[in-house]
Amino acid sequence: MNLDTYRTPVAMSDAGRQARLFDGLPHDVGGLAQVVQGLMVHEHIAPAYGLTLSPEQHAQAHLRSVEKILEAIAAQDRKPLPVARPAGERVVGVCRHFTLLHVAMLRAQGVAARARCGFGAYFVERMFIDHWVTEYWNEAQKRWVLVDAQLDGRQRELFKIGFDPLDVPRDQFLVAGRAWKLCRAGKADPDSFAILDMHGRWLIAGNVIRDVAALNNHEMLPWDVWGAMARNDAELDLPLIDRLAELSHAPDEHPAELQAAYEDRRIAVPGTVFNAVLNRPDPVH
Repeated sequence: MNLDTYRTPVAMSDAGRQARLFDGLPHDVGGLAQVVQGLMVHEHIAPAYGLTLSPEQHAQAHLRSVEKILEAIAAQDRKPLPVARPAGERVVGVCRHFTLLHVAMLRAQGVAARARCGFGAYFVERMFIDHWVTEYWNEAQKRWVLVDAQLDGRQRELFKIGFDPLDVPRDQFLVAGRAWKLCRAGKADPDSFAILDMHGRWLIAGNVIRDVAALNNHEMLPWDVWGAMARNDAELDLPLIDRLAELSHAPDEHPAELQAAYEDRRIAVPGTVFNAVLNRPDPVH
């Protein structure tokens, strides 16, 4: 295991020209999560905060890099980041944006952290919903810990969260590789893994590829499509996804193999991906 791989902001997690905005942030995982919650609102949970989003606000959910997210935050409000914005004045994103911003803050302070793509069991009863969380190295406990930086007080009430969002149980959030392995072993129903009206093995397989990319420091939008991602079960390359699931399920046991797997052109993020929400090709940078 090489923790240094995840201690430095790179690519999507690099604040770039906006790095100065990270000055004055708290130096604890929970404090940083609270800062993120005061800066962003989830596109699909906005009504729970009494919000109706404008087209311009919905467009913010397509921002990919932390630098661009911070630019949008600063353009709306120049106050220091720890000052929580009213819900209607926050930048709009989804779980991936909360996670990536949290990861970027942790990395900026030298904490090993990475974004994980998978499925949460705590949004809809008996379902696993497409989701992203932070995974950081707790030096005192010598273990990786899952943190859901999206779950503020309103959402903990809304979804009746009964666990600590700063230490999400592994049976409450399944990394995509584990979800795939469970389904392949017949221990879980692929149709219980879903988002909106989409469900099934092809959806899980797409998240396996997104998780492999994130573990290689390319944290893409949940609806970015490229390479070996299939649109239905019939198109799946099962041996390939089996291999990626094995590597990403326990990434620290296979760091070299995981890096080598990402060099496969079917898995590596290209310069242009297909944005499935906007139904168009999108340049990554």
